[in-house]
Amino acid sequence: MSTRATVLYDAPGPRGRRTNLILSVATIIVTALILWWVGSTLAANGQFEADKWTPFLKSTTWTTYLLPGLVGTLTAAALSIVLALAIGAALGLGRLSEKAWLRWICGILVEFFRAVPVLILIIFAYQLFAQYAVFPSAMLSFAAVVFGLTLYNGSVIAEILRSGIMSLPKGQTEAALALGLTRRQTTITILLPQAVAAMLPALIAQMVIALKDSALGYTIGYVEVVRSGIQSASYYRNFFAALLVVAAIMFLINFALTRVAQRIEYQLRAGRARRNIVAAVPHQPDQGLETKDEVMVDWHDPEYKEIRNPGQ
Repeated sequence: MSTRATVLYDAPGPRGRRTNLILSVATIIVTALILWWVGSTLAANGQFEADKWTPFLKSTTWTTYLLPGLVGTLTAAALSIVLALAIGAALGLGRLSEKAWLRWICGILVEFFRAVPVLILIIFAYQLFAQYAVFPSAMLSFAAVVFGLTLYNGSVIAEILRSGIMSLPKGQTEAALALGLTRRQTTITILLPQAVAAMLPALIAQMVIALKDSALGYTIGYVEVVRSGIQSASYYRNFFAALLVVAAIMFLINFALTRVAQRIEYQLRAGRARRNIVAAVPHQPDQGLETKDEVMVDWHDPEYKEIRNPGQ
């Protein structure tokens, strides 16, 4: 039996494996008992009866409640993510500017909107837009949700990009400046693409957070999937079943986004020779630890052509 090597911790010995086994079995037993108690309580209250679940087999339940709410959730999340990426890139690059006043302004904005809860931002925007009639009444809740999600996630994305750029070797900046590039050209053409590639999983994780936080629009009457699920439960009197279905929908969407993030990260680790992020990545035999041949698998890609002489 082979043991995969790691530098994070030592492999447990016989006593450690026995302790881990005992703790694992105890955890499984306790978890099973809790699930049995919860299930029996719900069954005693009739939550597993067929009439609680049959409404979800009707098309009217989906067309009247769940699908409009799902569209509202996806629309607000998608628009806020696009705007947050633009604002985050501007604030992140502003914090790296040579101009002190610009760094101070961007830093204050980032720290402020990161510190204020998203719910407060949404309620504030809703009251502000309603007070001064910034948007039509039909668009107030949607605009407030997008406003809150955009500013909060934009400030977080700004810090993600800034930390990604700062983590790159300083020699790249020095070499680019020595070749005659300006700092703006160096940041945009050399540093930013590498930072985005390195921080892409974190960026997609932030998109998942934006999707989940769109449910906060429920407090101001925005039609999203959680509100629609509760409205459906109020009509059919099946709150447990409705919320469970809504949770399953949100789980599937977030799981899909997470898998996309993992796939993109896996392709990026395969090497720069890969041009198609959908293509399969070749694998090398497991050596018990991560070698260069396993991480940089493009060196073994049949279509990869190595150029040793830059003049070729």
